Amino acid sequence: MTSLPSVALGDDLTVSALGYGAMSLSDVYGPVDDDTALATLTHAVDAGLTFVDTANIYGAGRSERIIARLVATRRDEIVLASKFGIDGGAIGSRGIRGDRAYVREQIELSLARLGTDHLDLYYQHRVDPNVPIEETVGAMAELVAEGKVRHLGLSEATADELRRAHAVHPIATVQTEWSVVSRDVESSVVPAAIELGVGFVPYSPLSRAWLTDGFSPAQIGDGDGRPRFPRFSPDNLEANAGLRAEFLGIAADAGLTGAQLALAWLFARGDELGIPVAPIPGSRFARHVDEWLPAIDARPDAATLGRLDGFAARIHGDRSFNRGWTSQRGEAA
Repeated sequence: MTSLPSVALGDDLTVSALGYGAMSLSDVYGPVDDDTALATLTHAVDAGLTFVDTANIYGAGRSERIIARLVATRRDEIVLASKFGIDGGAIGSRGIRGDRAYVREQIELSLARLGTDHLDLYYQHRVDPNVPIEETVGAMAELVAEGKVRHLGLSEATADELRRAHAVHPIATVQTEWSVVSRDVESSVVPAAIELGVGFVPYSPLSRAWLTDGFSPAQIGDGDGRPRFPRFSPDNLEANAGLRAEFLGIAADAGLTGAQLALAWLFARGDELGIPVAPIPGSRFARHVDEWLPAIDARPDAATLGRLDGFAARIHGDRSFNRGWTSQRGEAA
């Protein structure tokens, strides 16, 4: 197994500099059979992406069950994260739960599916607006005391929620979409994380493959979840085509693929702001894992990074279908 550089997030949690986002082990971006999904996951871990991120909702538990096949023989090699809080339904129409009974129910189900007695990191996937975050994190802290969870995280939390949660129990990391075209977290969530010593795990660092060389709207078939996100509407894909071409041109000028530049930008941005980052790209295909690896050592120069500064302000369409809900809570997240 290859060893990658490690990153110290918060609460003494250390992970590989690049993780693997295991939502891709389900059919969310197109069909994949279990054996192919397992082969890709195994390849990622062999390549050093030992920080494996999943959730109870991914494929209605399918992602966790596939990971269990690797966990059965290699548990000690993996920093394993899962999540709870998004409750059933199709993308865009799910509920959110953060009550204590749900927290305790879901950890048992996830541990059973994963075939392990503990998680290294457990996230609240979305904050329940009807349950004080102190109550939810208090229930999560019980799991730490019981040895079922080692560290706690929050996904798509606001700065205020992060501070309130951290006052109950140390939060190791915040996970939110963050990329060269999705930078809203930099206004308040990232500063709060820096203030509290919390690390950052950017999900969708490749903007759901939109920032990669190989993306084409023609690839989006039946069952693909991306059309439910505003940026993947036909109108926005057309409006953003020129921006994507510009991005890929900048990547080529830097001697990188689009995926490599997108990841390298995040590492550089984390260094600039002074926050540890561990992006978690995902893919059904092992060849994409190999493409990502050079980004860890890539160092785009200041001129290249400067050419990317305005991309987030120029893109058409929100990054997520739930921004209206989050904005009602006082902060887009």
